[in-house]
Amino acid sequence: MLKIGVFGVGHLGKFHLNNWKEIKGVELVGFYDPSDETAAEVTARYGIPRFIDPSELIKLIDAADIVAPTNYHFELCQLAIRNGKHVFVEKPLANTMDEARELVKLVKESNIKMQVGHVERFNPAFLATQSLTLNPMFIEVHRLAQFNPRGTEVSVILDLMIHDIDIILSMVKSEVKNISSSGVAVMTDTPDIANVRIEFNNGCVANLTSSRISMKKMRKMRLFQKDAYVGIDFLNKKTEVIRLKGDADENVFEFDIDTPKGKKTIAVANPLIPEVNAIKLELEEFRDAIVNNTRVVVSEVDGLRAMDVAHQILHKIRNNTINT
Repeated sequence: MLKIGVFGVGHLGKFHLNNWKEIKGVELVGFYDPSDETAAEVTARYGIPRFIDPSELIKLIDAADIVAPTNYHFELCQLAIRNGKHVFVEKPLANTMDEARELVKLVKESNIKMQVGHVERFNPAFLATQSLTLNPMFIEVHRLAQFNPRGTEVSVILDLMIHDIDIILSMVKSEVKNISSSGVAVMTDTPDIANVRIEFNNGCVANLTSSRISMKKMRKMRLFQKDAYVGIDFLNKKTEVIRLKGDADENVFEFDIDTPKGKKTIAVANPLIPEVNAIKLELEEFRDAIVNNTRVVVSEVDGLRAMDVAHQILHKIRNNTINT
């Protein structure tokens, strides 16, 4: 039985608690949270003990699930790793690049598993693309959210856009060549809306727009490649694939169009969307990596790469602001 401790039981932490209680092969030992009010609510609702000192909980567990605000990630991750405990930590990996690099170094020197909570990797709409050969040359992303004070301790880049940065880096097998960006702080002291262009050495270009001050929600990614267009709607859990007719597919709608090269048949497919709970699945994958000694899906190195690009974007935005 894998013994789990949860560190931080606010809004997202409660989702983690709910899912851990449904996952087989684990035991929820307890939780740490500095808020007496939150702790009292969680103790009453879940019936698991609260620990005042995180180091005391660390001693009793095999793995730490860190869902605390970003500025506490490094302290709690370091405590767990130095005590030989496996770590699941919510995105972003850490508050600064120096902290993130130090965590990657500590993991490399230890014998533990570390997974970063980039939950969109487990979104059913994205999972539906796993059987496809993705080689995008142009990517367009819109991730828009209504304003919520929760999570505003970091910029919209590290709060929202980093989800898409991580997914793009996992798909595009090439190094970043150039980044250009602009952003505006409206409701907070850091950018609340940003537009970014990332150019890769292989010629792929990604345009990303993220906002946390929108009137409506949107989480869409569009991939354009030589043989297909792939649309991924993370919010509504839908995926669409449009390409020239090839092998027969399930759930395909076909139509003909006239082109300068003659009549072409276009096939529109809607891949079957798996019925999964993304948070539960990412925690189950973390459990499996520990139990079976296999690779985690989103490693600390993946988390570092996403943070590196995110911080390059923030640096560009700051320079643009200074120079205007």
